[in-house]
Amino acid sequence: MTRHLSRLKLASAAAGLAFAATAHSQPMQPGQTVTSFGLSGVNQFKTDMDAGGSFDWYGVNARLGVNRQFSADWMAGASVSYEYEHWSWSDASAFGGQAPWEGISTPQLGLDFVYTPTSDWRLSVSPSVEWAAETGVGTSGASTYGAVLLAARTFSPGLTLGLGAGVFRQIDETKVFPFISVNWQITEKVALRNPLPAGPAGGAGLELTYKVDDQWTVGAGGAYRSYRFRLNNSGPYAGGIGQNRFIPVFARVSYQFMPGTRIDLYGMAATGGNVQAQSADGSQTVNSDYSTGFGLGLNLSHRF
Repeated sequence: MTRHLSRLKLASAAAGLAFAATAHSQPMQPGQTVTSFGLSGVNQFKTDMDAGGSFDWYGVNARLGVNRQFSADWMAGASVSYEYEHWSWSDASAFGGQAPWEGISTPQLGLDFVYTPTSDWRLSVSPSVEWAAETGVGTSGASTYGAVLLAARTFSPGLTLGLGAGVFRQIDETKVFPFISVNWQITEKVALRNPLPAGPAGGAGLELTYKVDDQWTVGAGGAYRSYRFRLNNSGPYAGGIGQNRFIPVFARVSYQFMPGTRIDLYGMAATGGNVQAQSADGSQTVNSDYSTGFGLGLNLSHRF
């Protein structure tokens, strides 16, 4: 299951920015079970909105996943995660001077099914459901559900390419995110891969990495992220929908403590960003682009 990377929302349904630690696992043997755990934190510093006011936010994410290789052809996995993001607004004149939302919670359940019909081909389907909502809403009217489909082919020991798509119902909209799956070991130290799992927030993006030695790795990349969440009944857009979308460009430094355990430090710029709030009946939509926002993220992952 490639999803045991951290996914504290570089823009997924509960955090607007998070940096997924790329954990490309070693091939599993039939009968082998792998369990993974991850904990992430992220903070986007004060960011100005074009229509007036500013915001900043921080988020945390915890996740647990289990994979089992049932045979040479079939692997299956399951994951559970919880994400929380807290937004602070200053002035917020873009939204009439009132904060459109504050805390956003997103529990998620996911499955992965992988079929390898030949040594060259890998087919997978990864359904998931999550409930993205402001604090106080619960799960009613807050579900995002769908699946990621992928077909990948290995062209050489160092190159695997694939085409995939994420198809998700995000509360009130159906969205399709096509993406290219890349796992290219260009040289012994340089690789080009997907840094994020494709899902409700968007495609997988690309990251170029350099392995300094057996413990240190550096990388840089980008992606497209967009997520929606249900608003509570006490705010200015009672029962409506909030949205954040942006293009994260990031750099990371990773340290491998021991086999299966590593820490990742990220620096990022959220470019092309836009925040939006919509009334419950859809009659009123207020949005604002925002300046490039800068942030830091920290991820700890363990695989055993």
